[in-house]
Amino acid sequence: MTIAYWCVLAAIALPYFSTFFAKFQGGFGPKQNHNPREFLETLEGSRKRAHWAQLNGFEIAPAFAAAVIIAHLAATSPQGTIDGIALAFVASRLLFTLCYLADWASARTLVWAFGMGCIVALFVGVSG
Repeated sequence: MTIAYWCVLAAIALPYFSTFFAKFQGGFGPKQNHNPREFLETLEGSRKRAHWAQLNGFEIAPAFAAAVIIAHLAATSPQGTIDGIALAFVASRLLFTLCYLADWASARTLVWAFGMGCIVALFVGVSG
């Protein structure tokens, strides 16, 4: 397994940290677990933003996974470069979540754009 493949697993798992932050700071229990989406829509502040970060993480993970797999199959770049870009993407997702929780909208947008750039770089390749 390459580092980039492990990064795919990390990208799939990262949204669940936001889920944990959103749900388990009080008010979520067995009753709310019958309809957790309804509960999440009632949240406010950083907990609501954590939910939104979760949704964004689930939305972007398939594109990242596809980019890593295609980069490997097409050998778009040397393996070390692919691994580095994948690590940069995972770091961007961590920073994206932090920016979302802190309500730093402009910084969040820049970090999101960087992450998208990582996905594009995996597809088109960069010299390493």
